[in-house]
Amino acid sequence: MKKILLLALFSFFLINVFAQVGTDSAAYQAQRKKINDMLTVRKQRFGQYDQSLSQHTGIFGLQTKKDIRHSNDILMDIVKTDNDILLQTKILLDYRTFEQSQVQSHAVEVDSNVTGYMATINKLRSENDKLKHDAEVSDQDHKRASTRALTIVIALIVIVLFLLRAKYVKKD
Repeated sequence: MKKILLLALFSFFLINVFAQVGTDSAAYQAQRKKINDMLTVRKQRFGQYDQSLSQHTGIFGLQTKKDIRHSNDILMDIVKTDNDILLQTKILLDYRTFEQSQVQSHAVEVDSNVTGYMATINKLRSENDKLKHDAEVSDQDHKRASTRALTIVIALIVIVLFLLRAKYVKKD
């Protein structure tokens, strides 16, 4: 019985842990995908920036103000993307920290529950042993009382028979 109860508690613990990790990991994976997509966009923009630096539409193959502004606009987009990536990376790290703290708190909670269950099991086991002992003592007392009552009844019957015999012996 004890093994079945402990197996059930352990199974309940594993189901809860995996269910919790599964939902949190899905959010974590979504955040990672978002950051990877942003890194891909940044890589494309950097390629555009590199191309814009090589463009020289001016006279004698020089860059014009328009070329430089276009390169600077692309560079500003790259910086904005980098800032967004840093922000999303912080969110990703917060997810990871949250997951770890949640798993740790859940493990502590389950550990305390298991400890409480074990204490309850031990208490119930000791109460069960006490009740068994009390039942045995009660059975022994009942057997003693029954034996005494039977002895008294037999003694009374013997005395009554003896008295009746003595009464009939005196009459004869």
